[in-house]
Amino acid sequence: MGATWLGIACGIGAGALWGLVFLAPELASAFTPLQLAAGRYLAYGLFAVLLVLPRWRALRAGLGLREWWALAWLSLLGNILYYALLATAVQMGGMAMTSLVIGFLPVAVTVIGSRDHGAVPVRKLVPSLLLGAAGILCIGWQSVGGVLGGVSGDGRTGMPMAELTGLLCAVGALVSWTVYAVGNSRWLARLGHVSAHDWSLLTGVMTGAQALLLAVPAFLFAQGGHAAGEWLRFAAVVTGLAILASIVGNALWNRMSRLLPLTLVGQMILFETLFALLYGFLWEQRLPTGMELAALVCVTGSVLSCVAAHRPKPPETARQPAPA
Repeated sequence: MGATWLGIACGIGAGALWGLVFLAPELASAFTPLQLAAGRYLAYGLFAVLLVLPRWRALRAGLGLREWWALAWLSLLGNILYYALLATAVQMGGMAMTSLVIGFLPVAVTVIGSRDHGAVPVRKLVPSLLLGAAGILCIGWQSVGGVLGGVSGDGRTGMPMAELTGLLCAVGALVSWTVYAVGNSRWLARLGHVSAHDWSLLTGVMTGAQALLLAVPAFLFAQGGHAAGEWLRFAAVVTGLAILASIVGNALWNRMSRLLPLTLVGQMILFETLFALLYGFLWEQRLPTGMELAALVCVTGSVLSCVAAHRPKPPETARQPAPA
């Protein structure tokens, strides 16, 4: 059980660092999400190259074409494509709808992970999944009410094409990161000779290479200029995200993925939402509302319930005959 609690601690740490990503648009509001993504992943790639250089020969010797191909599609799905779809969904469909769709990541990963050999059956995870879904609904309920009523921002009924496109992009982001989470966990299980930290750095190298292509449209075709102070703030934000969220956060996530089964890995994603909410409250200098507080309780209960479902049964002791 010690490995389980260590894995949970790594998951909490990863969620705490990944939650910082939601503050980036506020801290560097003069730049578009595409520019923030390109800057973050370019910085991630640069730092990853510097850190991996001392062990490059040994790592390269242990990786074949299949492993490099896996790094390529995992980097694309888990970083570049996911963030691009997410940013588009927010811009076209709104934050509430996007967060509500993306919030089902724990459910999707947990259900898929339940098919793995030796995993906990889904029936034992029903309380955890229901609590997680309830928490997600609480988070989005206040702002999504208008959408649920079928009324768009301009008063028309039905769903405009922009919102429909945003919804499809949000679903695409959900699928993209679900495939990444499952695939990354399974590749880590196969590669016992590559540490979780080195796998994270190699992912960063591949993501940085892909971000070079993303940077061209992000900055070359951007409208308007920026002052020197804005560029300094941008550099500080993307550097902080690269080190804290990408390098340290991803290393903690990979370490957790090796310690926990996929059914429990899925629940750990909830901590990103939890910490993002807490950072939002601090940024806005307010206390959570009743619905937000209910969401926090549901999220906490979901994780604790999932941990309880994974607790091993005590061995049955042989029945002793009753004393005469």
